[in-house]
Amino acid sequence: MKARIIVFLMLGMIAAVSSCNNNSPKTTKYTLYKGVYSLGPEVRSFRDCDNGHEFWVRDSSKQLELKYFQLKFEKPYEPVYIEVEGRKMLSGKDGLGLEYDSTLVVKKLIRITKEIPQDMCN
Repeated sequence: MKARIIVFLMLGMIAAVSSCNNNSPKTTKYTLYKGVYSLGPEVRSFRDCDNGHEFWVRDSSKQLELKYFQLKFEKPYEPVYIEVEGRKMLSGKDGLGLEYDSTLVVKKLIRITKEIPQDMCN
């Protein structure tokens, strides 16, 4: 009888502990950024049209660099206008982008074009 009570209590504790483990996906808030992007062998940079800040870019969308190369520039570092969803974070110590204070991590590419709007980004 005592063994059944102990087993019952242990199962109840396991159920209680496992229900406290919330595995719901974390929602990260992304921001819309509009600006000028340049890509080359040693630089992936973004200049925000709103405030002029420059960022290193990490493309987690896997679309930004692909679409940039599909524009078929003759030489690297040609600027394009982009609109992306992403988030800013401090630049890491991985050796890339250390000359920038912050890195823009691109989650979603919304727009990319060779035409840079002069009224927004000059």
